[in-house]
Amino acid sequence: MAGWLFVAECATLVLLLALAYRPLGDYMARVFTSERDLGVERGVYRLIGVDPRSEQSWPAYLRGVLAFSVVGVVVVYGLQRLQQFLPYALGFPAVPEGTAFNTAVSFVTNTNWQSYSPDVTLGYSVQALALVVQNFVSAAVGIAVAVALVRGFARRNTGTIGNFWVDLLRAVVRILLPLSVVAAIVLIAGGAIQNLNGFTHLTTVAGLKQSIPGGPVASQEAIKLLGTNGGGFFNVNSAHPFENPTAWTNLVEILLILLIPFSLPRTFGTMVGDKRQGYAILATMGLLFTASLVAMTLFEAAGGSMEGKETVFGIFGSTLFNTASTTTSTGAVNAMLDSFSPLGGMMALINMMLGEIVPGGVGSGLYGILVIAVIAVFIAGLMVGRTPEYLGKKLGPREIKLASLYILTTPALVLLGTGLSFALPAIRADVEKTSILNPGLHGFTEVLYAFTSAANNNGSAFAGLTASTPWFNTALGVAMFLGRFVPIVFVLALAGSLAQQGHVPETAGTLPTHRPQFVGLLVGTIILVSALTYFPVLALGPLAEGLN
Repeated sequence: MAGWLFVAECATLVLLLALAYRPLGDYMARVFTSERDLGVERGVYRLIGVDPRSEQSWPAYLRGVLAFSVVGVVVVYGLQRLQQFLPYALGFPAVPEGTAFNTAVSFVTNTNWQSYSPDVTLGYSVQALALVVQNFVSAAVGIAVAVALVRGFARRNTGTIGNFWVDLLRAVVRILLPLSVVAAIVLIAGGAIQNLNGFTHLTTVAGLKQSIPGGPVASQEAIKLLGTNGGGFFNVNSAHPFENPTAWTNLVEILLILLIPFSLPRTFGTMVGDKRQGYAILATMGLLFTASLVAMTLFEAAGGSMEGKETVFGIFGSTLFNTASTTTSTGAVNAMLDSFSPLGGMMALINMMLGEIVPGGVGSGLYGILVIAVIAVFIAGLMVGRTPEYLGKKLGPREIKLASLYILTTPALVLLGTGLSFALPAIRADVEKTSILNPGLHGFTEVLYAFTSAANNNGSAFAGLTASTPWFNTALGVAMFLGRFVPIVFVLALAGSLAQQGHVPETAGTLPTHRPQFVGLLVGTIILVSALTYFPVLALGPLAEGLN
């Protein structure tokens, strides 16, 4: 019976995503190609001194991304350190320096890694002014960068790729805000709480004292999922009944996670003038997502373990939610991944190691898979001995170097961070004594998972790891920052390089990139790149544990 319900749930999800694909994808394309500005947008442009008709080169676009993000880190850090002076602080003291730094970087980079218990650490002002604001704008930064890369493919003989401030504001005002309002109302109707009540102190039937937290949960839950952010209002995230009350809200939350990432390929196809290209990207995402979901579900169902899972969701509701969470950059969880079987937990790891491109985070998934597509076209060009072309653009040494640097960045951060955690004697002693709950192979996997989650800007965790230590606060903060912005440098440089080119007409030797042949090539390239990079370290952790 549970199996049929799972199939029905998956079919419903696919149907809803299919219904949204065309209208939402086309709408987002219109948002970023329209010459019309809304009144509120014109007011913001005047306030910050931006000419919305002024186009930017890729270095100028990058400077906007970095300046905006660095200011965001400073503001979020400052609000946490001054928490005790803010209204609705709920009596909480200032957040410690290390945790405040880690959290500031985490939310600005769309990672939303939390090495603390939010409901007993942060008051409502910091939740709203720091975390919720970053949930909107960090997601908008990802969308903006993706749109800039698409413009690189679509434009000819120009040195500009758009205007960062315009793209950022439109993503927030026209896409994320309206969708999050509707989502919040639906979640409230489903039982998610939305109030400013603070703590309610009760006496249980057994005579024990208990404090039940309240808060503006539904509104934060909506944007944390829509923006593939993932930071929970409560410590157990979307496993908490105040965040995710029922089985049907669980399906709604999965839909919110996947809605924009699975619609962006339509935006891509529309903006480059060939909707078939969007379908090819969508098919690649869908195939790998389905394979991952089936594998994780089989691994978890084989053992039948309910440890760490909510009864209301069961094994199938947990694997569907957490596949969606780790194939995107969301990181929200409705079950404790540390309690998954070794091979089930490995699938969550692999989802992130693929680069979170199936479908990936809001914006970051699209630009990530387009970079891999560049590599796939290059490989095909090597096979036939001709200069590779993608969407009418020649892929020369500069483009391939930028794409290669992109795909090497996050693996380098993951492997270096994990290696240093065990290679340096003083750090290793602290990691093994303080942070690792389960020594041995599983403990190694906990550390590997932490750096994989941080460098790929996911934010989920194997909860057995205590990460609120000076080493992890600092190392994971650095991994999150570099894992977000170093790839963005390469993406924007690639966009600028492509935009400067003209259009190369198709010939008999041009690789068709809208057919099943290319989908297969792209899937193979994604798997090959990840397997060559990560298989050895997986063999040291979850694979070895699973085989044992």
